[in-house]
Amino acid sequence: MNNKIEKLIGQFVRFGIIGGMNTAIDFGILNLLMWWTGIYSGGQIVLLNIISFAIAVTNSYFWNKYWTFKDKDSTGVLEFSQFIAVTLVGLVINSTIVYVVTTLVDPMFGLNETLWANLAKIVATGLSLIWNFIGYKFIVFKQK
Repeated sequence: MNNKIEKLIGQFVRFGIIGGMNTAIDFGILNLLMWWTGIYSGGQIVLLNIISFAIAVTNSYFWNKYWTFKDKDSTGVLEFSQFIAVTLVGLVINSTIVYVVTTLVDPMFGLNETLWANLAKIVATGLSLIWNFIGYKFIVFKQK
């Protein structure tokens, strides 16, 4: 197998592992906030989602920089700004899906509002994950 393909596969596997960890952080915090506030839909769930997403993404930056993409160069503010920009697009994708599914679609399959919100979050996470990998790989941590 080509060395570039092996490197890409390795990066994607590491990204997936970190993504799993960050997803656990994101879901854990979102569920804690929903339980604590009693908010499960509407505009306020977007705020809760932003809080949980922001905490997980801060963790994500350091793991992806140093482990996934092995970017030891310190490019400082520009790199972090690019990371935040890519991540904010991911956040818009993520929050829009969570809002639409929890607010405009009644729970299906006999799910209660908590499980429905978590299903929305699963879909949102999958779609924003694809965007984030592409953005981090080709914009933020591209080979210099």
